[in-house]
Amino acid sequence: MRAIAEIKAAPWLDIADESFDGLMAWYRHPRYNKRGMAIVASWGGGWEHVSASFKNRCPTLDEMCAIKDIFWHDEECVAQYHPPKSVYVNCHPYCLHLWKKAGSEYETPPALFVGLGKGKDAKQ
Repeated sequence: MRAIAEIKAAPWLDIADESFDGLMAWYRHPRYNKRGMAIVASWGGGWEHVSASFKNRCPTLDEMCAIKDIFWHDEECVAQYHPPKSVYVNCHPYCLHLWKKAGSEYETPPALFVGLGKGKDAKQ
């Protein structure tokens, strides 16, 4: 995860509240309405987490990529989990989450398998 100073310097990110292990903010990109996208970030308990939501719709893939870029470095891999139904919790119908275990790297499939085509595992 990026340093808090880097996160706070991100364009269009308006920090509403912060504590030792997280923050609440609005991502007020010019293409959004005045309120913007609600952001809650935390980095306690061994996990880095960012949730993003709008009042009336889920964030798009491009919007989640923008949030990923604000909070994590380019070469960090983060995940969106889809838990078993028996433990699923949905407190907000339009909220998506990004997660990374602090200090760990995810094993990912070869780039060729996921259609990236230019990753280190892809045939050139």
